[in-house]
Amino acid sequence: MADLEIRDLTVEADGTEILRGVTLDLDLGRTIALMGPNGSGKSTLAYAIAGHPLYDITGGTMTWQGTDLSELSPDERARLGVFLAMQYPVEVPGVSVTNFLRTALNAVSGEEVPIRQFMTRLKAEMADLGVDESFLQRSVNEGFSGGEKKRFEILQLALLRPRLAVLDETDSGLDVDALKTVAEGVDRLRGADLGVLIITHYTRILRYIRPDEVHVMFEGRIAASGGPELADELEAGGYESLRASA
Repeated sequence: MADLEIRDLTVEADGTEILRGVTLDLDLGRTIALMGPNGSGKSTLAYAIAGHPLYDITGGTMTWQGTDLSELSPDERARLGVFLAMQYPVEVPGVSVTNFLRTALNAVSGEEVPIRQFMTRLKAEMADLGVDESFLQRSVNEGFSGGEKKRFEILQLALLRPRLAVLDETDSGLDVDALKTVAEGVDRLRGADLGVLIITHYTRILRYIRPDEVHVMFEGRIAASGGPELADELEAGGYESLRASA
């Protein structure tokens, strides 16, 4: 059994079926890239894994290390080690980055982390990501540039140390320098205790984070699977060949 095991998953939102029988496996220590055109269902899969309440699982199964995720709330999934880096992180005015991160770490760890220990670790992670310490006094995502929002997502990943990281188009809206910084941050965290699902339209982030497998989603289904070379083929030929065979 894979650590993340998805079998024939069907998901709908607002009464519209979006995922139509998705099957996917991901083990700790492995990195999978999920590619596909707009509207293919990639982000829906990410939200279904995380437990977004607007996405209803209508069929199939989804387990994480033997536990049925569909029976758990989003916070229960987070405590199991499931993490979602969102494509469009939301602003939380009035909540400082420092308080947000400490509250999240305490909730996930199930204990009150001493403030000095927390700050030492947080500043070390920020230094590795090239984030200025003035960042700590700002409200969550308020007034952040696209690159700052994505760096903050990866900072959360680094601090919380989940077991499963779902990165929903973390590369969108980033210039070359920001993309490299974010990708290097993710790559630094990869290892035997982390499974990574990278959701992306493009291959540019995969130049920095080499996946073990590439799957292509089209119209709510996995339409093609292969090694890293599949991403290169898509870069060269686009998704039209999949559209023609669908």
